[in-house]
Amino acid sequence: MSKKVAFCTLGCKLNFSETSTIARSFEGEGFDRVDFSESADIYVINTCSVTENADKRFKTIVKQAQKANPDAFVAAVGCYAQLKPEQLAAVDGVDLVLGATEKFKITDYLNDLSKNDRGEVHSCEIEEADFYVGSYAIGDRTRAFLKVQDGCDYKCTYCTIPLARGISRSDALDNVLKNASEIASKGIKEIVLTGVNIGDYGKGEFGNKKHEHTFLDLVKALDNVAGIARLRISSIEPNLLKNETIDFVAQSNAFVPHFHIPLQSGSDAILKLMRRRYLSNLYVDRVKRIKTVMPHACIGVDVIVGFPGETDEHFLETYNFLNELDISYLHVFTYSERDNTVAATMEDVVPKNIRSKRSKMLRGLSAKKRRAFYESQLNTVRTVLFEGENKAGYIHGFTENYVKVKAPWNPELVNTLHEVELTDIDEDGLVRFEFIESTVEISGYS
Repeated sequence: MSKKVAFCTLGCKLNFSETSTIARSFEGEGFDRVDFSESADIYVINTCSVTENADKRFKTIVKQAQKANPDAFVAAVGCYAQLKPEQLAAVDGVDLVLGATEKFKITDYLNDLSKNDRGEVHSCEIEEADFYVGSYAIGDRTRAFLKVQDGCDYKCTYCTIPLARGISRSDALDNVLKNASEIASKGIKEIVLTGVNIGDYGKGEFGNKKHEHTFLDLVKALDNVAGIARLRISSIEPNLLKNETIDFVAQSNAFVPHFHIPLQSGSDAILKLMRRRYLSNLYVDRVKRIKTVMPHACIGVDVIVGFPGETDEHFLETYNFLNELDISYLHVFTYSERDNTVAATMEDVVPKNIRSKRSKMLRGLSAKKRRAFYESQLNTVRTVLFEGENKAGYIHGFTENYVKVKAPWNPELVNTLHEVELTDIDEDGLVRFEFIESTVEISGYS
């Protein structure tokens, strides 16, 4: 009887794409993949190091695996496994810890699957993480996350990702296009491009700084892949989002008018402490450029509150900056100290209760921004891609510019694209719509 493997992924879309690649290597060795809540012979936990909560969740997830099968072999891989291998190895129940370069060869480390008294560690010096492994993940059958780049050469003072993932390096353009065609052949309608710093796309496989291709080359090439209705850029640094890319997206076949651009702070003083590679005026410039050529574009923003040295004045600067900016929603992160970062040694630490209060204020602003953006889209015609899950009798979907819509559950709509007119906002904040008749082939809708 074939052995069973289960996976749990913490963190970002990039981790999800890599888990899928690791899972395919197990399937190639004859393993059957099961849900993490089921009994399996091996549990693989792909870890994250970005927030404090991801660290805490790890122990809970190990306990969950042990409860499903006390005799199962438990492996930890990914960013946290690279940064704190000994710490993870010491967690009760963990048998194997693999760092940045080893995780894609996990099946090579599985000998007899017998439990260890303490986790066995295979973790490289991060300087050795200089090769590239392409990955993609298929989420709910409607979209796929396609990894195009890994690692980062930036030295932001709060970030552990360069320590966990190594230098910036990219997939070969031919390989990205091959993966995109494979995704298209599975009937997937949307691809989301992922990486650590995707705007840096083009740096060679072995840390070669010569760019064979640029991010714009990548975007133009992907726009011609047959069978993909939508391409979405997940997150791109403002200093790497060039006018040429914005202008190309505005008139492209498949790229959607949705950008997610990390800001982190609206205060230039804090941006300098963070060692970000731009100041607030460049960010304003990027938003204006997008809105000039794509007035209906959705723009999401990452922002960190409570960074060391952030006074009330600095925070209000950020709040007012975002309040006045034509953006659509925020991802708010409360600063948490990470070992081996410059920020962890900085003075003027912001008390946690103040961090929490600032976070709450920005989350409130985000809700207001999202509502205003949704209202601006009412009475317009958009294309919706419907998702595969029945949530309390409703089917959900997203327009090309990332407005979330809802309709009564109908399985025939799953993974289909339809033109709709957005009509009103429901009490749960989602948008209702009417189908444009000529595009509907679904019984029971008009």
